[in-house]
Amino acid sequence: QVQLVESGGGLVQPGESLRLSCAASATTFSTYTMAWYRQAPRRQRELVAFIASEGTTNYAESVKGRFAISRDNTKNTVWLQMNSLKPEDTDAYYCNAKWPVIGGFGEAWGQGTQVTVSS
Repeated sequence: QVQLVESGGGLVQPGESLRLSCAASATTFSTYTMAWYRQAPRRQRELVAFIASEGTTNYAESVKGRFAISRDNTKNTVWLQMNSLKPEDTDAYYCNAKWPVIGGFGEAWGQGTQVTVSS
């Protein structure tokens, strides 16, 4: 069973930066598509960014140019560098892993880490 452990959340002021980390307990991490989602109370979880196994990335329009997702397959870790943070980036951020299995895909979620942007 794949376990994902996030870290790096916290309280920052507008314009500052944070770097979230997600460590996976997986032997085939390099084959996973890794993603970061975020969710506020009473709102749907939304995709922030993903990085495919070969390195292709994609971002939500609201974070393009400010956030960057990256991975190191030797460390089973994915990061989300968040720059120029805004109050509307305040959310719980969740790490997600997807991998191919026969007939579909497997999936795992982290426990979430809170990001609060406030002056």
